[in-house]
Amino acid sequence: MKPRLVIMLKEPVAGRVKTRLGRDIGMTAAAWWFRHQSAALIRRLQSPRWETWLAVAPDTALHSRRWPAHLPRMAQGRGNLGARMVRILASNPGPVVLIGGDIPGVQPRHIAEAFRQLGRKELVFGPATDGGFWLVGKHRHLPRGLFENVRWSGPKTLEDALLSAGSARIGYVATLSDVDTAQDL
Repeated sequence: MKPRLVIMLKEPVAGRVKTRLGRDIGMTAAAWWFRHQSAALIRRLQSPRWETWLAVAPDTALHSRRWPAHLPRMAQGRGNLGARMVRILASNPGPVVLIGGDIPGVQPRHIAEAFRQLGRKELVFGPATDGGFWLVGKHRHLPRGLFENVRWSGPKTLEDALLSAGSARIGYVATLSDVDTAQDL
């Protein structure tokens, strides 16, 4: 079975996506940025080396025409970010790598490196410059309690996620920046 890249995306509707960025540049401009950023990211990361899937929110956006029709989709479902990521990772056989759509610097080489890491490690993380992470992947099984008690969207997010991983063998890929505010742009 081919490794799988899953890109988590929210439907790019003003006021529902990139709201922290929207407070800085306006909700319509933030939705416009995300729509174009995620489209470029999807084009750039498709590869014959792995399957590319989209995990979309809200669940009613499964049939949205905003994303390439040829890519398989799954609903993110309910819950906080950690619950949604665990559900997506658990529902995909390994190896699987999960990223968001707001990382302009991600390249195919980063995804390939994550899959290489998963040949030797149980989990892989891509640290973000703000203390979070832009990528998480699993080889086969998820540690029990993964992403429980994580302080999301803060400087301790990766640290908390690593603690929740228990004794899992962890690999790392490049540190990249995601876009949450106008300063990040």
